[in-house]
Amino acid sequence: MRNVFREPLILASTSPRRAEILRAVGWPFEMCAPNVDETRGADEEPIPYVKRLARMKAAAVAAQKTEALVLGADTVVVIEGEILGQPRDSDDARRMLGLLSGKWHEVLTGVALVRAGLSGCSIVDHETSRVRFGALSAEEIEWYVGTGEPTGKAGAYAVQGGAALFIKEIQGDYFNIVGLPVRLAYELALKV
Repeated sequence: MRNVFREPLILASTSPRRAEILRAVGWPFEMCAPNVDETRGADEEPIPYVKRLARMKAAAVAAQKTEALVLGADTVVVIEGEILGQPRDSDDARRMLGLLSGKWHEVLTGVALVRAGLSGCSIVDHETSRVRFGALSAEEIEWYVGTGEPTGKAGAYAVQGGAALFIKEIQGDYFNIVGLPVRLAYELALKV
């Protein structure tokens, strides 16, 4: 039986969630941490921001290789125009969860594929999903922050973890909310 994946990837990330998604679909890959400045530009809108970071991550790793297809991704949560990245600390996680309580928000992931070597071809796109949280009590927020799960997660939550208790509705790609819209990555890989 022929494999649908044309070639293995180098994942420009150390995210265990992204790695888990690639393993789940059987896409061969290795991981390589990108070293990029993730500072958001003044007045940079969310979609251009995640696309730029995804491309920068993939390009940074591709520059270290002679031949490879490198996948970069970056995910943020957006609510009422505010970008929520990873919380700085527990207080920031509480603030973010309070903002999400009882409301819809968007999860945006920029996805870039960069071919290392002579061609240097690249392609970038993004995925948007919507998530609605139920109303959270102070006790629920405190419990969830106490689990430590919000650390390192855009918007201070993991849809595939304890925060699943709080999610009332999802519109769009579930895997995007986890951190890698794998169907989009696959479609882009067929083009680059």
